[in-house]
Amino acid sequence: MPVLSSAIGTAAPKVELGADTVSAVPSDSYWRSLFLFNGYRFIVSLLLLSVTAIFGRQLTFGSLEFELFVYTAATYVMFSLLCFLAIASRRLFHVQLGIQVGADIIFIVVLMFASGGISSGLGLLLLSGLAAAGLISRGRLTLFYAALASIAVLIEQTFQVWLSNAQTTQYVQAGLLSIGYFTTAWVAHTLAKYLVETEQLVAQREIDLASMSEVSQLVIKDMQDGVLVVDAQGLIRQHNARAEEMLGSLHDERRERHLSAYAPALAYRLQEWRKNPIVGFNPLSTVVQNNKISARFVPVGRSRNVGAVIFLEDMTRVQAQARQLKLAALGRLTANIAHEVRNPLSAISHATELLQEEPALNETVARLLMIIHDNTKRLDRMVNDVLKLNRGERAHREVFRVGDYLKTFAEQFCQIEKVPATAIALELAVDSEVTFDRSHLNQVMWNLCRNALRHCRGGPGSIRIAVDLIGRGDIVKLDVVDDGPGVPIALRSQLFEPFFTTVSSGTGLGLYIAREVCEANDAKLEFIETPAGAQFTVMCQRGVKANA
Repeated sequence: MPVLSSAIGTAAPKVELGADTVSAVPSDSYWRSLFLFNGYRFIVSLLLLSVTAIFGRQLTFGSLEFELFVYTAATYVMFSLLCFLAIASRRLFHVQLGIQVGADIIFIVVLMFASGGISSGLGLLLLSGLAAAGLISRGRLTLFYAALASIAVLIEQTFQVWLSNAQTTQYVQAGLLSIGYFTTAWVAHTLAKYLVETEQLVAQREIDLASMSEVSQLVIKDMQDGVLVVDAQGLIRQHNARAEEMLGSLHDERRERHLSAYAPALAYRLQEWRKNPIVGFNPLSTVVQNNKISARFVPVGRSRNVGAVIFLEDMTRVQAQARQLKLAALGRLTANIAHEVRNPLSAISHATELLQEEPALNETVARLLMIIHDNTKRLDRMVNDVLKLNRGERAHREVFRVGDYLKTFAEQFCQIEKVPATAIALELAVDSEVTFDRSHLNQVMWNLCRNALRHCRGGPGSIRIAVDLIGRGDIVKLDVVDDGPGVPIALRSQLFEPFFTTVSSGTGLGLYIAREVCEANDAKLEFIETPAGAQFTVMCQRGVKANA
């Protein structure tokens, strides 16, 4: 993931080990190490100058050339100060490091010469400098610096033998010191190699961790279930948008939100779950907010008291999925049965009509034939509803004025159902246009008004159809209200289930098909609880005709 790698790319320098090289753009850690290395150089040079100023010629420092030692130590201090300014510029890292290491070798070798050579012990100062340079440069040119230091020490020893008649046996000490330089450089090179590999591994792990974290956040964000992460104190540490949709907004001026203040019922269930380490809760029994949300708890780690992840599931969605599965299986079964029943049902109906035309029929036989005819018509209507439900007809939407449509519909309904024209009262707060399949809306309105007619009192205005705009004015609301006894509370949750009916002559598919038809037109059909009577509301899209 390039976004993730660029986001954490500054956490560690980019390193390549193929030729003991490092990135051309060192990170802050490189410059910080170079700054500390120069601080060490400044302290050493200042200490050498201070000791010489205090003790003078009493020490071995500057025993051969005291003035040269003092001037060199003072120049060394000034060089260290100038290096601080160069480091602050953050430019040419490798050039600065090479100049500083080379200057260390020159200054220390000159101080050795002024102090009598290898016996002064100042050559040991290069050991720490070479080790630091190898670690700072991640192994770059470490052995080259050791070679320069060894050559410089051997040249210094040659000058001591030539100018000061020093003993040639001191070449052995110079050689041993050179071996120490190479050993230190090699150890620093090896440690730097391991350090580079470690940095690469850490950088890769950071990328992997960031990738996993982002993937986890995306998964949690897009989950259909709500997720809450709660710590041992009950504070909500993480959540997704779905949890806010279910339980309410979590935005607060306080940085931390306690679960007991946000969702008390859920906090109580969490405490009960923590107290019972043996028997877990049935997810379907752990519900909040009027039995509409199910909660499932998963411990973070091995202990339930450390923290928990709470998965919230919308029971309405679960019930809808179960209803869809039930309908799918039932639809296949009923469609097959309907096809098999339709032909013999037509034969029975046709035979009954022929028998009714016989002239010599007594009253009892005529009544029985009428019962057969009415029930075959009812069965035929049920078969047609089942087949229509199985076909799932597509909507052919059009834009039309709802006021004109409802006036025509009310006249036709009253004529066909043989009820007074005053039985339906139209309340048009607006005469807006709607986007709907006209035949589908006709099917929905006929179903709703027939149900209202069946349960209303039958007086003037017993069925009321109201039209209004809601939301931002882009939703048209059609209300069908009757003045009957209303729907019992125990039956309201089953109104839109297929094959549910309270009338012996009904099929139980009317409201279900009406809701399916509404959804096919991007509309909604809902039952609205009212103090008296029954109210069904159709919310559909407001139509806008295109300019010619």
